[in-house]
Amino acid sequence: MSEKLEILRTEMKKYGVDAYIAPTSDPHQSEYLPEHWKIREWLSGFTGSAGNLVVTSKSAGLWTDGRYFIQAERELEGSGIELFRSGEPRVPAMFDWIAETLENGSTLGIDGRLFSAKQVAGISRKMNGRGIKLKLDCELVDGLWTGRPELPSRKAFIHSLEYSGESRESKLERVRGEMAKVGADTYIISSLDDIAWLYNIRGRDIECNPVVLSYASVERENALLFVDSSKLEEDARLELEDSGVEIRDYQDIEHYVSSLGDSKVYLDSSKLNSRIYNFIPECVRKLEGDDIVERLKAVKNPVQLKNYKDCQERDGVAMVKFLCWLEGALYEERVTEINVAEKIEEYRRMSGFYIEPSFETIAGYKDHGAIVHYKATEDSAYELKREGLLLVDTGGQYLDGTTDITRTISLGNPTADEKRDYTLVLKGHIALSEAVFPHGTTGSKLDSIARLPLWKDGKDYRHGTGHGVGYLLSVHEGPQRISPLHNEVVLEEGMLITNEPGYYKEGHYGIRIENILAVKLERETEYGKYFRFKVMTHCPLELDLVETSLLDGKERSWINHYHREVYRKISPYLEDGERFWLRRKTREI
Repeated sequence: MSEKLEILRTEMKKYGVDAYIAPTSDPHQSEYLPEHWKIREWLSGFTGSAGNLVVTSKSAGLWTDGRYFIQAERELEGSGIELFRSGEPRVPAMFDWIAETLENGSTLGIDGRLFSAKQVAGISRKMNGRGIKLKLDCELVDGLWTGRPELPSRKAFIHSLEYSGESRESKLERVRGEMAKVGADTYIISSLDDIAWLYNIRGRDIECNPVVLSYASVERENALLFVDSSKLEEDARLELEDSGVEIRDYQDIEHYVSSLGDSKVYLDSSKLNSRIYNFIPECVRKLEGDDIVERLKAVKNPVQLKNYKDCQERDGVAMVKFLCWLEGALYEERVTEINVAEKIEEYRRMSGFYIEPSFETIAGYKDHGAIVHYKATEDSAYELKREGLLLVDTGGQYLDGTTDITRTISLGNPTADEKRDYTLVLKGHIALSEAVFPHGTTGSKLDSIARLPLWKDGKDYRHGTGHGVGYLLSVHEGPQRISPLHNEVVLEEGMLITNEPGYYKEGHYGIRIENILAVKLERETEYGKYFRFKVMTHCPLELDLVETSLLDGKERSWINHYHREVYRKISPYLEDGERFWLRRKTREI
């Protein structure tokens, strides 16, 4: 890593920049990146999915959040890169550190393709106030990364109406309706999952994310898709064109944007990258606002919700088969954290609807479970024994949905502390599952419900409690979330969101319990509409970790009811031995 940083510093001198930021990003502001755009990972060796690297002529620092503190500390060891634990006391924010490190008149370089227009505007304000210039065209790594992976070129496919539940013509009509409200002539879209949803297409360009590298533009009369045409089979191309979608080359987006005449263009500056934003002519009036498609796709339609029930049942069957296998395998063979991910994949592939994982399975045994986004490797993977806790966070991409589930499993002889902590997490999980709330409620208002049992014990966790979930799209889908961070997105009927409180005892174990919930209408009174959650995930909890003395009667009833539903839905698809195992794991308490 230190050699790469020195080569980078030489390139920085050529560009005349005193500091360079390598973000975790691509030109579409994606959360998960194609290998081609993993610049920060290539430079630093840190493999987490969030973080920013800053390199100056004499020093380097990496900022990441609490999910990755342990992982980053290990992966950065000996790299010459200092770890900054974002949000911790006395840890400077990245731009404050840059301003304090650089002298007045210095230049900060970034690659404008990898930052949104909104981010660049914010960086400019901060740097200008400190007398630091910002240079946007620093595509430094392009000439340095030998053997850099090419942009992906896998085939796209149509997501048929039986799964999507709404035609692209209908979706375009709804989008144009929203455009008309603000008087927009054109709407530029760069988020890959938005484009996939809008045009009912899916792809394999990013691992675990069934999207296609593309841009889109919706005009009052026309709709355009900018994509490598070699990715479209003839039948897919014809279907898109028959729906009124014009196909243009992926690279043509900059020429298209620069050719826009005197008009009103709607865009989300937090998603459109700075380079494309700056190609928009001055004669164009920019109407900036929240992503239209993101708001529409967050609410699943009745067809999707009906399909999703079946999807979750199949995923539950795979999980139950895996858990049953694991219990027996520990007596008969050598099992590692890597084997866990492989076996779950094997059971999921038994479903004809399955495509790929929705993210890399996290299988953390003992102290590895305390690393929130741990990734097992051949060098790091533990062998599982009949003791301790195993945290498994996993999910699948199916034609009829995206799943995400976490279970913490006792492999034998749980300690009193393990049982207490698991039960506190479970109490919070149950409390959020049972929440009833009026229309207008945001996830930030519900977050403390899941944390309260842990808070009473002086404990907490450094991640949000829930995130939106896509439908054969990103496992982390906005705009809804349950988090201490303020957000103004109201929870609406038909939204999917996770419920995943946890507790992580560094050096010992990690605990997390995660189900996916659907927002549903509970009742309507003179005070308005009230909503609650419907649990969509079907997989037993770990009763061997439950300290029943910490539960009240309602909590026991919730667990028993949930387990009856799990057994009712999953048992018909199991073999006799698996059914017997599930009966034991869903016993009444």
